[in-house]
Amino acid sequence: MDTKELLKKVRKIEIKTRRLSDHIFGGEYHSTFKGRGMTFSEVRQYQFGDDVRNIDWNVTARYSEPYVKVFEEERELTMMLMVDVSGSEMFGTESQFKNEIITEIAATLAFSATQNNDKIGLILFSDKVELYIPPKKGRSHVLRIIRELIEFKPESKKTNLAEALKFMRNVMKKKTIVFVLSDFIADDYRQTMKIVSGKHDVTGIRVYDKREEEIPNLGVVQMQDEETGEYMLVNTSSKKVRLNYAKFYQEKVDYYKDSFAKSGAGTIDCRVDESYVKKMLGYFKRRG
Repeated sequence: MDTKELLKKVRKIEIKTRRLSDHIFGGEYHSTFKGRGMTFSEVRQYQFGDDVRNIDWNVTARYSEPYVKVFEEERELTMMLMVDVSGSEMFGTESQFKNEIITEIAATLAFSATQNNDKIGLILFSDKVELYIPPKKGRSHVLRIIRELIEFKPESKKTNLAEALKFMRNVMKKKTIVFVLSDFIADDYRQTMKIVSGKHDVTGIRVYDKREEEIPNLGVVQMQDEETGEYMLVNTSSKKVRLNYAKFYQEKVDYYKDSFAKSGAGTIDCRVDESYVKKMLGYFKRRG
């Protein structure tokens, strides 16, 4: 992809996702994810209805009339976007691939965080951490993240979510808002998820295609495993083959939901042919 085409794509995504974050997600994000606590702002004269526990007795004694301390939310937070760039994300039977929807969701979240002057970081992972961008503020930083999401070419096509979570835990020492964007066709991350969720505010966003849930009856078809590159002939007319695949897929989904639920983490499921806006808004409102 040449520079001109890349910039055009970045701009297109910015216009769409910025509009969403400005008009829809900004306020919901703010009310859902609170700051680290309350910090002292100023003192002012006591007004009817003020909490007497906030009276500043030193200032009150000095001016011979009651003054109260005013506190405000310590708002600044850090968001980390953990994005799966393994081979299975390059799949889609509708108008968009899974990785394109993931890019839009990540951009929307990043601009929502920017509205609140929060820092945003990025981890791209396959079966290893492919790219790490430390958290920073500002529009130019978000645009860099979008560029990487569009054009980054991973070295591996496999998936290891546990390794990515361990890396995030090691680099982020303070409590962080973490969004993991993946199809979660992965194993053996439950224990690591539990450890990470004990310190950080974690949400999994599962992006999937309806054609992944079951194999249609199409006769003998050559298929390729996007993560291993292996080709195989599959007899899709066999009911046993279709049932075994459906069972395999559902086990991955159940493992994801169970792992996140038992860790106290949130989940959002977004099918590529459905509105991720409604799904995310519903999640923010339930949490807020």
